Amino acid sequence: MGSGHDAVAAELARRLRLAGHEAVHTDVLELLPARIGAGLRGFYHATVRHAPLLYAGIYAAFFRGGAGPRPQPGSAPLVALAEDRLRERVAGSHADAVVPVFHLAAQLTGRMRARGRLAVPSAVVITDFAVHRQWLHRGNDLHLCLTAQIARDVRHRLGRPAVACGPLLPDRFRPQPAGEAYWRRLTAGDGRPPVLMSAGAWGVGSRLDATARLLVGAGYLPVVLCGRNERMRRLLSKVPGTLAMGWVDDMPGLMAACVALVDNAAGQTALEALAVGVPVVAYRPIPGHGAEGARRMAALGLTEYAADSWQLMRSLDRLASDGPVPGRRAPADRCLFRGDVVGPLERLCACGQT
Repeated sequence: MGSGHDAVAAELARRLRLAGHEAVHTDVLELLPARIGAGLRGFYHATVRHAPLLYAGIYAAFFRGGAGPRPQPGSAPLVALAEDRLRERVAGSHADAVVPVFHLAAQLTGRMRARGRLAVPSAVVITDFAVHRQWLHRGNDLHLCLTAQIARDVRHRLGRPAVACGPLLPDRFRPQPAGEAYWRRLTAGDGRPPVLMSAGAWGVGSRLDATARLLVGAGYLPVVLCGRNERMRRLLSKVPGTLAMGWVDDMPGLMAACVALVDNAAGQTALEALAVGVPVVAYRPIPGHGAEGARRMAALGLTEYAADSWQLMRSLDRLASDGPVPGRRAPADRCLFRGDVVGPLERLCACGQT
């Protein structure tokens, strides 16, 4: 869904190959028969963009709440359709482990391990700060979490091993990236401090045009990332004083040139900004995991949460004038990015072979 999970899978594969291992990437939606996966992706895309209240209801019914991993109806009937194809992929690749980075895949491997249909161990990389119950299945052998606090919560809820590995981001997301000077020149213009607004790869957000006008009125330059949503880019380009952009390859450089990121999903883009050293303010998050994740990140002290336009402006005004280089985070915050993901996977595979 979107590009965040693909980015995590690609970075995990890169690190494993760098350590001398082989990595094979499989999209769990493609394992479902009769184009069910494509339909599922399309339905999610449509509901988040056009019917957010419907998605909020689905999230509340199937993802949120409960003391255990899945006390209410879950995705078992759906993932059962992918079991045979996953077994074939594992056998064909002679894999030593399966590593889900998406909650539907975590339910698939957990179910198969519990039923004895998956012979190799499974380790789930949980990419959300708000860990909903579709991430959790007692059949999985290990859970790799963003923070130690999240890992403790998962251990408590499942009674299964969980460790912190930190975010999986490419090395280019670091302070003072190579493209920063270029983007600073491009956004310098009339001297307004640039503020990055993200709508994700799909270009999904609530009243982004109104937020852009708010920033312009407060003396900022809104730089809006519209992803692959060309219609959104055209609409926001009509907002005076706004720089609306499509897909951007040099995200580290662009982020570093901005005083803050206004985020609505608590996903990979927020983590990328933090790694570069740019503060994040959550505002008008998308429903479900976006809203829960935004509140969770703020509760952990990683980001700020603006409940209304006044709080947004107060946060941005402080961040734009804070410190010798506006927008730079304190070095202590970088402890989030010091985790290891390869070591726990190597140990899990070693145990699985004994």
